[in-house]
Amino acid sequence: MDDEHHREGLAPRRSRRIYLLPNAFTTASLFCGFYAIVQAMNGRFEAAAIAIFLAMVLDSLDGRVARMTNTQSAFGEQYDSLSDMVSFGAAPALIIYEWSLRGLGKWGWLAAFIYVAGAALRLARFNTNLGVVDKRYFQGLPSPAAAALIAGLVWIATDLRQTRWISATGEDLMWPSFILTVYAGITMVSNVPFYSFKDINLKKSVPFAFVIGMVLLFVLVSSDPPLVLFSLFLLYGMSGYVLWFWHWRQGKPLPWQAGAAASAAGGAASADEQDDD
Repeated sequence: MDDEHHREGLAPRRSRRIYLLPNAFTTASLFCGFYAIVQAMNGRFEAAAIAIFLAMVLDSLDGRVARMTNTQSAFGEQYDSLSDMVSFGAAPALIIYEWSLRGLGKWGWLAAFIYVAGAALRLARFNTNLGVVDKRYFQGLPSPAAAALIAGLVWIATDLRQTRWISATGEDLMWPSFILTVYAGITMVSNVPFYSFKDINLKKSVPFAFVIGMVLLFVLVSSDPPLVLFSLFLLYGMSGYVLWFWHWRQGKPLPWQAGAAASAAGGAASADEQDDD
């Protein structure tokens, strides 16, 4: 009975079974992260950056596939976290270090470590906050978006150099790389709220204008993937601070603070009812 009250407010217990379909997507995401590391070690930074974005797509699919097929499991959750640590933690840090930060000496690998540590702490906090934090918002920058900032910088700079728009190499951009890497690492473990888009119901009907907007978005991304994707994720990476400032000006609590207060109030009410019984 005490265990039931201890679990109250947390996410429902997952099955301990191992399912093939969602874990196949997770394995593919893990492969992309490992592939990105190998390509960065061989100096093929554009391929490494693209692999990180492919890992993001696959990572976004495994959870949705699991929910659609009712194959969620505790194994899948843990496997997904370990995969994310490789694809969105270790891989981006190694890519940016090999591409740009190596020239900074100890400051370069310290910046890369801040990013890796931030990703690990971010994933650990996310797992412990399941069922507590408002699902509409992330507490801190999600690790895939942080990885997109790092990989996006490498991709856009490499692409612009190949198309002769710029002549700067990774070593020339080591200080912007340093700032962005530290920013992403710290923002992952911050209390800044980022919209999660999880409250969007794909099963509901939408206006025709929404469909046109999606088509235009795909056209925009396909016109120049490095530039558009990096710009979008850069805006998203700053949006949390805008949202945090708005909450602060309005005097409103952050989403997880309100959720924690409601959970505590619910726990107190349950204790009172138990005492009454």
